[in-house]
Amino acid sequence: MASSREKPRHRVCVVGAGPCGLTALKNLRAAGLRDVVGYDEGEAIGGNWVFNERPERHSVYDATHLISSKRLSEFEDYPMPHHYPDFPSHRQVRAYFESYAAHFGLMQFIRLETRVVRAKLLPDLSWGVSSIGPDGAKEEIFDYFIVCSGHHREPLMPDYSGHFSGEVLHSSRYRRPDIFRDKRVLVVGGGNSACDIAVDIARVAQKSCISMRRGYHIVPKLMFGRPTDLVYARLRNRVRLPRSLLQLLMTTGVQLSVGPLDKYGLQQPQTKLLETHPTLNSDILNALRSGKVLPRIGIKSLEGNSVHFDDGTAEEFDAIIWATGYHIRFPFLEKSVVAWDESGPIPLYLKMMHREIPNVFFIGLFQPIGCIWRLADHQARIAALQISGILSRPDDIDNRIEIEINSPHWRFDKALRHVVEVDYHDFRAQLLKEINGAI
Repeated sequence: MASSREKPRHRVCVVGAGPCGLTALKNLRAAGLRDVVGYDEGEAIGGNWVFNERPERHSVYDATHLISSKRLSEFEDYPMPHHYPDFPSHRQVRAYFESYAAHFGLMQFIRLETRVVRAKLLPDLSWGVSSIGPDGAKEEIFDYFIVCSGHHREPLMPDYSGHFSGEVLHSSRYRRPDIFRDKRVLVVGGGNSACDIAVDIARVAQKSCISMRRGYHIVPKLMFGRPTDLVYARLRNRVRLPRSLLQLLMTTGVQLSVGPLDKYGLQQPQTKLLETHPTLNSDILNALRSGKVLPRIGIKSLEGNSVHFDDGTAEEFDAIIWATGYHIRFPFLEKSVVAWDESGPIPLYLKMMHREIPNVFFIGLFQPIGCIWRLADHQARIAALQISGILSRPDDIDNRIEIEINSPHWRFDKALRHVVEVDYHDFRAQLLKEINGAI
């Protein structure tokens, strides 16, 4: 008979070896779980942060740097190297993940170049996992299934009237600007990727334009000489300002730093700061004011090489890059497991626990104004504590999900990109409260 002190011998499957998958494996091992397997279709750990020239692979583009500061991006139990800049490059980030995996001894549990093609919940509530790797196809059984594959995988392509006859590319396939040398390029979108790519292409293109269908809050990465996320964190957590005053001060700070948006040729946002996911980008502001990137309004229709805009103007382009986001989908899971409408709130407690299936967890299925990794680490610890029997799954999970859906941290705008939006600091407090209840 097993000792009461002995940890349960559960077999756990982790899909993805990016930052969320790595911290999931770390926390599972720290909780005493020995039979854990991580799968990743890539040739190396790091997920999208592993630069890859192949367009069919999910990868950062060559000019990618962190949007959030290293101070609020690094895992709390494993700081980034002191010599890293405030906003490390993707190469530095990849090196950091490799160091993290080596430090916690994770590589022995990871199967690279192995794709999970199907995960089926069996009648006995175990998981049948089908994968394809270097040794061919395999069928395996697991007690728990943890999804860490990210939600930036399946491109969302917009649907406009007409057809564009030039080159069309989603931002997920963009790597370098060289192929657009001396071309007329339109980047569509107002997020960080759209702004980064428009600026990057401007170095070689005949013309680089960016089309935004609405006004966006564009926030500089530095404010008062410090990373903006650190300024916000200090005002929120140390000074402990009321939300209304915090919002006012941040809005004032951005306005003083950026000035009127019409000076950049941009539309005024119809929402308050923090009610939509802002774009943290200083380069696009400089590029717009210097004329390196030209602003355009939303698109009305397409016709041959011409793009017709909502203001009645038309312009010819050689290429369009759609930086229009992603679908939230998990093709390896049955529809019954993820039976939710991606245009509405995701019915998961703490953005991770399924309403009906206790042995599946989603890690990193949220979007803060800031970096996911720290918060994913807390989610992973909660999952590991539950699997190891230290923390119980809430009995009133239905009620908790409804409260979470109906009481968001901020009044986020009802747009597709905000269905998994959280306030970084409020969400962290929720996760830590759950953890502290078990220790």
